[in-house]
Amino acid sequence: METKVLHIKGMSCSHCVHAVKSALSALAGVHEVDVDLDKGKALVKFDGSKVGEPQFREAIEEAGYELTGMSDH
Repeated sequence: METKVLHIKGMSCSHCVHAVKSALSALAGVHEVDVDLDKGKALVKFDGSKVGEPQFREAIEEAGYELTGMSDH
């Protein structure tokens, strides 16, 4: 199990938080998502053999936001 912090640009309200959380949670291999609106970040726990940055980026962009970076927890 891996844990990463995703830096997300464009979130401005609780709807944004729900949209990002839903998009990431729907990915196979994602076990937990915690989105922090104030910091513009999402903490994601996932199986690195099933999902990673390309899938996170695509899901976030499809939800209408931008993944600006990814760092260790």
